[in-house]
Amino acid sequence: MGNRKISPDLKLAAIRLHERGILTTREILECVGDIVKPHSEYIGRPRALNIEDVAYLTELIQHRPDWFLDELAGLVQRNRFISLHYTTIHRELHCAGISLKKLRKVAKVS
Repeated sequence: MGNRKISPDLKLAAIRLHERGILTTREILECVGDIVKPHSEYIGRPRALNIEDVAYLTELIQHRPDWFLDELAGLVQRNRFISLHYTTIHRELHCAGISLKKLRKVAKVS
């Protein structure tokens, strides 16, 4: 059963039935469901960029590998309407597998 709101009167009725010996604790749990809130699959702060935004950044890097991070931040702000710090862009590119070493190789070839 999912996490749901249980009304206070239902809780009091279950407690009264338990005190009178009509319901056992196991029967109450079967009727009411889990008493522990389920864990969320999302942990921590929400990400600043979604998959499409990271794909846009990688396309920009492939197109012009010699752009600076602050220039990329300006392009993302103008074209995707997301205000980012250049360290966020650096972190997202690093997570996407794009390193400074790889960018230097691509920039030398271009």
